[in-house]
Amino acid sequence: MRHLDWHEAASRRYDTLIVGSGFAGAIMAKQLARAGHNVLLLEAGAGEPGSFEQHLGYVANFQQATAKTPNSPYPDSPNAPQPEVTDVARIPPGGVSAKGYFVQQGPYPFESNYTRRLGGTSLHWFGSCPRMLPEDFAMASRFGRGVDWPWTYEELLPFYSQAEAEIGVSADVAEQQFHGIHFPPGYQYPMHKVPQSFLDQWLMAGLDTLRLPPDGRAVQIRSIPQARNSVPNPEHADGAGYRPRGAVGDPAIGQRCMGNSSCIPICPIQARYNSLKTLQETQVDVLTRAVVSRLHIDKATGRITGLDCKVWHSDGSQDHQLVRLEADLYVLAANAIENAVLLLASNACGGSGMLGRNLMDHPAMLSWGLAPQSIGAFRGPGLTSTLVNYRGGSFRAERAGFVLEIGNWGWSWPKNEPVDSTTQFVDERGLFGTELRQQLGHTVPKQIRFDMMTEQLPNAGNRVSISDHWRDAMGNFRPVINYDVDDYSRAGLVAGRQLARELFEHLGIQDFTRFSPDDPGYFQWQNQGYSWSGVGHVAGTHRMGKSAKDSVVDRYQRAWDHPNLFVIGCGSMPTLGTSNPTLTMTALTFATAKHIIERNQ
Repeated sequence: MRHLDWHEAASRRYDTLIVGSGFAGAIMAKQLARAGHNVLLLEAGAGEPGSFEQHLGYVANFQQATAKTPNSPYPDSPNAPQPEVTDVARIPPGGVSAKGYFVQQGPYPFESNYTRRLGGTSLHWFGSCPRMLPEDFAMASRFGRGVDWPWTYEELLPFYSQAEAEIGVSADVAEQQFHGIHFPPGYQYPMHKVPQSFLDQWLMAGLDTLRLPPDGRAVQIRSIPQARNSVPNPEHADGAGYRPRGAVGDPAIGQRCMGNSSCIPICPIQARYNSLKTLQETQVDVLTRAVVSRLHIDKATGRITGLDCKVWHSDGSQDHQLVRLEADLYVLAANAIENAVLLLASNACGGSGMLGRNLMDHPAMLSWGLAPQSIGAFRGPGLTSTLVNYRGGSFRAERAGFVLEIGNWGWSWPKNEPVDSTTQFVDERGLFGTELRQQLGHTVPKQIRFDMMTEQLPNAGNRVSISDHWRDAMGNFRPVINYDVDDYSRAGLVAGRQLARELFEHLGIQDFTRFSPDDPGYFQWQNQGYSWSGVGHVAGTHRMGKSAKDSVVDRYQRAWDHPNLFVIGCGSMPTLGTSNPTLTMTALTFATAKHIIERNQ
């Protein structure tokens, strides 16, 4: 990886220009560079490649931040603004909320965010890497809902294996074979699973005799595959074993997860994968602080002939250099929202009318309570196990599936713990010193939280658009978002809440869950109030398909309207199912890279 200034970048002609340095952009750059492509990677945000000192600065930012939000370690810039979860608020009927970077037109705010720095959202992701279910690829055929993918699970099998090797997934094959998930004969994950927490084990023991509707099956709590270093599996890759990658700039650090309990927003030792680990191994040129603002299109052929980027110089000024860059091939690998904004600003990919539409997330229903004993809250990774019974099944013809995530960090999500309890004990009860520590030690370790992460179907009304009325400090379009959660997902959310109640009662957990009409995601269902939250899984907007009539890109993420443009990432996913999307997005990136390389041979 070689860091250029704009003079050097503008003086060269590249085979491929890639926009975005997160998972998809970095892995695409690595694959194409290895195949001999001369690649320039453009990143809107700032960042120093290969710098461990930069990482330590991020850690210091996190430690000093009052609100430990996903972007708290990573400085925001008005020149490449990023959405913040602290900007989310209810939208008045018929009104607009433009408090943050997003322009929210409702009826509900889109609550998820992303990072615009070198490394993208790989800097702050959770690290969870489950595969999608085979049935997730055929929602329309199997359940009469949503759309089918132009891929099957079977076709993606080899690319899943590549993805798990690249980002270093820790899991055990035998435990991951459920709801039709299967593996090639003899396959082993790169590393053994991250040990399940004391909470996970307490739940499994307490729920061992419980049987769940509708078929009376036992509770299935399985460890979650994770892209964080554990114990390398010597049987991976036909016995060759796996060598974990440590921190960028100091690889001796981060060879094993040490349970620092801050995976989101930052792993202080980089035991969790981020895309800088891929980029440091890649012979690719990188230009940072380069916000791409427009693609140039040949009207006769539809080919992209160049792109404009505004290369900015400092956070305190909008001074920039407008640079035009040209290549034979163009790959947009920003997140689903930024890809859509750039294409809309360029009047590109308009043939199907689907560009910007079908924005999706995984709305989550939270439930929290106090266990009858200490269950070791705030130890280790934030998530080590999930309850998977309702990820798949025939009920999906009627309501959404969900996965119940067992949160190891107590009430950190719904209540900003342990800060809130500390403040309450000090302000309301006057505790301090030994008495305060004892009260915290008695209460906080008992905190338990379930997150019912629920699937959302594609809906053309959920969309990203642009308007001349809404631009950022550099004059680029801000995302204008219309978003809602339909009854299919709401029914799944409510079913998840009911399951949490039943599990709490069975285990003797005191339920402290409260939903308020002031919550941004508040809704009513059968005269009861509930609230959902976003989880950061930004998808849809340029979905892939079998026909140019109803999709933006083909199965290899090549734009139907522009023969030398590929638009990659979670924005290409037609549906989400109940799995975190990063692993599947990475598998698709490998499939697309293979296609590009083979067609150019």
